Amino acid sequence: MYGTIKELLDEYKSKRVSPVEVTKWYLERIKRLDQGINSFITITEEAALQQAEKVERRMMTEGVKGVLGVPLSFKDNIDTKDILTTSGSIIDKKRFPEKDGAIVNILERFGSIHLGKNNMYEYAFGITSQNPFFGDVINPWDKKRTAGGSSGGSAAAVAANLCLGSIGTDTAGSIRVPSACCGVVGLKPTYDLVSMEGIKPLSWSLDHAGPIARTVEDVAIIMQAITKNPYIMSCTADIKGLRVGIPKHYFNEQIDSEVQELYEKAIQRFEELGANIVRVDFSYLENVIDIATVIATSEVGYVHKEQSESSIHLYSEGAQKTFLKSRELTALQYITALKKREELTLRISESFSEVDVILTPVSPIKTTITQADQVTINGVTESISDSMIRFTSLFNITGHPALSIPMGLSHDETPIGLQIIANHHNENLLFRAGYSYEQSTLIEVYEKRVTKCEGDNK
Repeated sequence: MYGTIKELLDEYKSKRVSPVEVTKWYLERIKRLDQGINSFITITEEAALQQAEKVERRMMTEGVKGVLGVPLSFKDNIDTKDILTTSGSIIDKKRFPEKDGAIVNILERFGSIHLGKNNMYEYAFGITSQNPFFGDVINPWDKKRTAGGSSGGSAAAVAANLCLGSIGTDTAGSIRVPSACCGVVGLKPTYDLVSMEGIKPLSWSLDHAGPIARTVEDVAIIMQAITKNPYIMSCTADIKGLRVGIPKHYFNEQIDSEVQELYEKAIQRFEELGANIVRVDFSYLENVIDIATVIATSEVGYVHKEQSESSIHLYSEGAQKTFLKSRELTALQYITALKKREELTLRISESFSEVDVILTPVSPIKTTITQADQVTINGVTESISDSMIRFTSLFNITGHPALSIPMGLSHDETPIGLQIIANHHNENLLFRAGYSYEQSTLIEVYEKRVTKCEGDNK
């Protein structure tokens, strides 16, 4: 049983296990358990075992470091050479890229082991993981609840310990929301810090790629391999004097009572850990989802222009509606949204003159049942999709890095997520804040994750 990347690397260093043994163990788990989760579209068994054999030889000369020998997976919109890459769509059911995406190339060069490609919402269009072509991703905490999306397969696989980490993508919350729903840790890095080369775009000016893993330290290990920045050094429990911003507006409005309760406890815990709590003005925020929607819908319509004209009948009903909306948007609406983005980016960045990080819930609602399409809070009804991205999409617009970690469990023992945001290229502060909270608060949550999500651990 391997619980975290850190634990696995320690096992390698002591020579108690080998990469081939670990890879076989994970492949067997995927075959046995994923039929109940549907987190993988493709399992790369032969390639993974070949990689494991090469890694064993490398360890003899290089020792254990970075992500060498770490079993990872990739969201299925990320190109993998000669391996089926569908983007969750029937249109690409026979697509085998000629080369790896940049992030795949980096991680495999550093010796990670590629277990397979994760299920997702078609072309990353949605915030759930309902997929009419490859089947829905099942939340391993509760099969009746959504796994979130569009990187739901990645988050579910990590939660169920079918891999120790996965690479997802995030356009409005698609790393952070499924991480919150599945009780794992996910990072949307600073815009353009991680290359999007070789990843099917949804909205090129909002898209981010980043890791999902089982702990804050594990996410730091993967990010350090990708960027060569020493993030692991930031995983320290000392946050005395850290200035933690708590929004006075927007992020505490129209919020589920259980989410609010856990959020207030999280703020209190940061204060107990020695952080300085600072109330921050966000009264200028309005129409955030409208801005994100105009940008994303305009750009996705352009990305899929030729393909949608020739193969519109092969897209899902939801995707077809998106293309219709894209054609109805005007250049003026798109440019206005881009100008508003400039203003928001400046205002959010200015907030970090007062604070080091900002805390918000990942979502104003707890993980919903799979088929729900609306939610009502305090008499106000909104769509599930709008509600789930209400607190996350802002930071795709502005490009600020944001970390999703479990905040705690609801009364019915499903995860609720905490979002930590920092200024551009200050991921180190996210790891510092997240690690401290995790070590002081989340041990029981992680123990419950093992019990509820991992099935037969033998």
